[in-house]
Amino acid sequence: MPMASSQANAEDIRDNPVYTISATARHLGMSSATLRHWVVGRSYSRRRRSAAVEPLIRATATSGLISFNNLVEAHVLLAFRSRDLSRMAAVGRAIASAEASLGVERLLLRPELCGSGQDVLFDRVAQLLKLSRSVELAMRHRLSASLNRLDRDDEGLPVRLYPLMPLGSADRRGIVIDPYVALGRPTVAGSEVETASVAGRIDSGEDLQTVADHCGLDVAQVMDAIVYERAV
Repeated sequence: MPMASSQANAEDIRDNPVYTISATARHLGMSSATLRHWVVGRSYSRRRRSAAVEPLIRATATSGLISFNNLVEAHVLLAFRSRDLSRMAAVGRAIASAEASLGVERLLLRPELCGSGQDVLFDRVAQLLKLSRSVELAMRHRLSASLNRLDRDDEGLPVRLYPLMPLGSADRRGIVIDPYVALGRPTVAGSEVETASVAGRIDSGEDLQTVADHCGLDVAQVMDAIVYERAV
């Protein structure tokens, strides 16, 4: 599928390569192996012949690191995740076709995906994967939930991601990944307190209330940080 340039956009911190694949996978609650396949591609067996899955996400540098925008693209792609590599290859082709039709690049980041672009994408996905109506509805629901975890800037591009809380409410936005705060590391929403720091203080023997008081948080926020850190 057509991708944006592999060179980082020095004018936009969201395109700076700062995350390892393993760290990004932890932030999103997915396997490193799956994310690596999405970033570098891989081959699979198709009727006794080798077929390739092109990268679904293009990293912004050759350093092995990926950007906040790449992290968001992976977050959105989770709505289409399948263990079947041929299905993921078809998703990649559907995204490329939708981008061409809409005249945009990096559709997974674009505001069009929240509107008419979503219908264009699902039209392509349904054609290539021959989806049943129930499967398509399930995918649309997952995509909508993923898009609702993003804050966007005035141009409609993602500026903050609220990763899903393990075993928590799908609507809860307790943790945030903001490229402009704490170097893009996960923090407790509404603060600059890193979730890893909170968990580390608890592991060092401090009690919940002490950590909450020291960090300017309430106990529920401390628990959000602990649950997030120790589940990813």
